[in-house]
Amino acid sequence: MGNKFRSIETKHYAEREAFFEGLKKLDRRAFLRVAGISAGIVAGMGKLTPQSFQLVNVAEAQGEKPKFSFAYISDTHLYENKLNDRFVRAILKAVDDVNALDPQPDFVLFGGDLAQLGQAGELKLGAQILKSVKAPIKMMVGEHDWFLDMGELWRDLFGAPNYSFDHKGVHFVVLNSIHEKDFWTERKLTPMERMKIVAGLDNGIQSRFEVGGEQRQWLQNDLAKVAKTTPLIVFSHSPLYKYYKPWNFWTDDADEVQAILKPYDKVTVIHGHTHQLLSNRIGNIQFHGMLSTAWPWPYAPEGLPALTVPMNRADPFSQFDGCGTGRMDVLESGLVDKVYNLWQRDPITVRSSYLASNGKQASPPKPKLPTY
Repeated sequence: MGNKFRSIETKHYAEREAFFEGLKKLDRRAFLRVAGISAGIVAGMGKLTPQSFQLVNVAEAQGEKPKFSFAYISDTHLYENKLNDRFVRAILKAVDDVNALDPQPDFVLFGGDLAQLGQAGELKLGAQILKSVKAPIKMMVGEHDWFLDMGELWRDLFGAPNYSFDHKGVHFVVLNSIHEKDFWTERKLTPMERMKIVAGLDNGIQSRFEVGGEQRQWLQNDLAKVAKTTPLIVFSHSPLYKYYKPWNFWTDDADEVQAILKPYDKVTVIHGHTHQLLSNRIGNIQFHGMLSTAWPWPYAPEGLPALTVPMNRADPFSQFDGCGTGRMDVLESGLVDKVYNLWQRDPITVRSSYLASNGKQASPPKPKLPTY
């Protein structure tokens, strides 16, 4: 009878089987084939991005050329492929995004929450897919990656959860900002019970996130070797400010970390976790939140940073709306223009000049629909 007489369910499962067969041998050629399957499904649903974010020349319009750029993928929340292929398709779309950038970014930041429940199959699947990113990868851990085995497998796969490096005159710091006070030992919780509590975010059992005293001391020691005029870019999974405590959009010792960063002339913090476009400035520190590839969180009912221009409400029936990837253009000044590559929408740029002027210059476009 031929393929055209197969039911939609049969076609879906045949495509799904081919999709995961391709993942088993994910070299570059296999990635392109598998990503093509996924992209074909997306195109068939009418869900193509209206404008490629690589075409937006964000810095030269302001008269300051970028010194270099890096891209990001964040908050993929992968399940094992036998349970859920939705988020696998999203990370493949994200990898295709950054691999299509021309010129290529100097590196790609992974912003944390690679896995959903920190399980070996989830983390290893993510590691396998990220090998297909053409640019070098810088990894950052999230709470969903950590609290099943307290980071044991993460260290085996990706190395230390906090580290620093220098690149083209900028000092970069990657923090593990998702430590919590021990709520599990006294309760005699299993590792998976602990993991599920942390993944819930809004329960009354767990503590709020923190960088912790030991790591703050490490940060002070690391920065002691850096001139105060050197631009700093800090990566943290949770925001290094206090946004909304009931949802754990919060870092308890954020004030102490900000005090360590305050003496430096130009500081930018890039964070994940909140799954939304977020812009903030505290003193000399500029903050940018990253999009998720998995789903967008609603904005909190209070505490939203005043400089955030919220994105439009996402379509609840669309997998990709309100999600995406992005790029940071590091300017000659050492500050960052942030491009949000919102899938199914035009990109949004949040310029360093907007934050530096407290919103008086270069304001991002205001939403045309209700936010969420």
